[in-house]
Amino acid sequence: MAQYDIGIDLGTTTIIIAVEGKGVILNQPSVVAVDNRKDQVLAVGDEALAMVGRTPNYISAIRPLKDGVISNHMLTRELICRFVNKVYDSRLIKPRVAVCVPAAITGIESDAVVEAVVAAGARQVFLIDEPMAAAIGSGIDIREPAGHMVVDIGGGTTDIAVISLGGKVRATSVDVAGNTFDDEIMKLVRSKFNVAIGLRTAEELKKQVACCKPSTFTSSMEVKGRSLLTGLPQKFTVKTEDLYEAVMPLVEQITVAAHQVLEKTPPELAGDIFTDGIMLTGGGSMLKGLDEYMSQELKVQVRVSPDPINCVALGTAHCLAIGEDLETGFQDATPRLGRR
Repeated sequence: MAQYDIGIDLGTTTIIIAVEGKGVILNQPSVVAVDNRKDQVLAVGDEALAMVGRTPNYISAIRPLKDGVISNHMLTRELICRFVNKVYDSRLIKPRVAVCVPAAITGIESDAVVEAVVAAGARQVFLIDEPMAAAIGSGIDIREPAGHMVVDIGGGTTDIAVISLGGKVRATSVDVAGNTFDDEIMKLVRSKFNVAIGLRTAEELKKQVACCKPSTFTSSMEVKGRSLLTGLPQKFTVKTEDLYEAVMPLVEQITVAAHQVLEKTPPELAGDIFTDGIMLTGGGSMLKGLDEYMSQELKVQVRVSPDPINCVALGTAHCLAIGEDLETGFQDATPRLGRR
């Protein structure tokens, strides 16, 4: 009954929901707008994101997931409930739901996620690790006896894993990801141009202008912000070469972490990875020139997933169909009577 199998990519920046056989049916920011006077949720997703940086004092636009962990359990629950009810309105047959959770999540936090999904109407809840879901969603058959390496660069964390025979062989996680790039670009613009810009502008610079060396890509973008010298609005141009200083140290950290995982990988699996290459997934993998830079540093072919944004959600939905063949990184977390 695949039509009742739902996969949720619970990301720091974005929540993506996919249904087995139908693909991605929801892609919304992980943002909640709250009226502090009434302690009431006003909006979630795109509607709440539009309020970021533009709200009066009594309205807060909050990201309940921060740096790969849940920072606000109640708002995360509200977010999940609203989105699941939005995509699944049948009251006759309850769906099976698989949730891809941040790598650094604790047991208490995973329990909070499970409770939210059950409250939204799921009959069974499964949890899957992000690199496993990313590999499945990228078309890799992780059940075969061969080594596959995935580097998933999300919003809050970068998860790196070597997978074989349906389980993780080596894995690590680093607190450098898409949001870190945004923060560093914002700081760089502030120090280099004496202009304050918002996170959304920094994200656009990352997507449109930023690039890794030694790529020949070059671009520029007209940016508006507030001058730190005059306090007045200012318009200026940022070029690709202006952002190297912010981008390259972070890219190097991710590459070093991938190198360390490769060093600890058994020789046979390392040979498979040399043959098949490394798969980059997640929104951060779309940074221009990243695959080229990592290929040069690791001496292994590095390629970006065919669908880097949605592959985790697609893999999460599909994992329910192949769950019997998955070893580590996949578990039935459905609450049972007497279970604590």
